[in-house]
Amino acid sequence: MAVDLIRGKKVEDAERILNFTRKKAALIVVKVLKSAVANAAQNPNIDENILYVKEVFVGPGPSLKRWRARAQGRVAPIRKRTSHITVILDER
Repeated sequence: MAVDLIRGKKVEDAERILNFTRKKAALIVVKVLKSAVANAAQNPNIDENILYVKEVFVGPGPSLKRWRARAQGRVAPIRKRTSHITVILDER
């Protein structure tokens, strides 16, 4: 998984790794990582140059429930699953 590649890495290294990872999820995780760094930069007590990825995990989000027409007038459920990505940064 893309999040396993960046756990414990410095933020600059994590961004570089994700930019060269050929997975669709890597682009999404980069956005979340940049958002986490921007949020941390709002605190004047935190130096964003020494941040590293302390924790990162993906959990289940809400599912959209849809229906697909099947043979003989029946329907089959479709669950469009979503996820929550959590990135926790810390200073070294």
